[in-house]
Amino acid sequence: MTNSADQSPLGKTSAYRTDYAPELLFPIPRQGKRDELGLSGTMPFFGVDIWNAYEISWLNQRGKPQVAIARVTFPSDSPNIIESKSFKLYLNSFNQTKLDSVAALKMLLQQDLSDAAGASVHITLTQPEEFGMIAMGELDGLLLDRLDIEVDNYSPSPDILKAALDEEPVEEKLVSHLLKSNCLVTGQPDWASVQIHYSGPQIDQESLLKYLIGFREHNEFHEQCVERIFVDILRQCQPQQLAVYARYTRRGGLDINPWRSNFSTAQKPPNLRGARQ
Repeated sequence: MTNSADQSPLGKTSAYRTDYAPELLFPIPRQGKRDELGLSGTMPFFGVDIWNAYEISWLNQRGKPQVAIARVTFPSDSPNIIESKSFKLYLNSFNQTKLDSVAALKMLLQQDLSDAAGASVHITLTQPEEFGMIAMGELDGLLLDRLDIEVDNYSPSPDILKAALDEEPVEEKLVSHLLKSNCLVTGQPDWASVQIHYSGPQIDQESLLKYLIGFREHNEFHEQCVERIFVDILRQCQPQQLAVYARYTRRGGLDINPWRSNFSTAQKPPNLRGARQ
């Protein structure tokens, strides 16, 4: 596959089809950005990308609109990510499509998204009678944003990361709500909260906060930013165990929440919608 971000529907005028059109999905290989990070072969992490889709509607066989909320979980070892605008256009293609049941919708989503990603994805559909059961919550951990720091750099600088490499190891969860990056193609802002869970040499919190703020003028997709954060911390701070989880705010009815970890006992994170989502 040779799809690149600049070939995607992003930043282009698009026709909003309302008839089922799986060909609208635009996969982009993960490996291109991983090459920039010097990653090949076995990755130093595993993980998932959790997508929540809030704007899904279709027609039953009598023409009555139906709605649901979808959670789609992509494995991080899938060959491709899916460009988010193409995902939205694809979901909109169900708007005037008649389906027999919720199960029929789930089967199509499973087939199409797995084909585009190049690996099996997991689909959960929440129907209106279950909307009240959807939980909210914030990432737990010590808030880095409490620190009164001076910042003058707004591009990722892994060299500023520091850790107490000659002291006893610690285990910590650190959280910031100040992560902002920009769309790789359009430059539109993407906002997120991020949790760093690690054990190993204690990471200097001021340097970590400055590093995270350094993404403020950086252009990359959500998944790519999280993998960059993971790799930079792993290389500069040398934790034995590391997990990075970002909850990005919604755009076009979709939020994307990448999680990367290198320790097998790490539980896949809960899909709790944050206040800003």
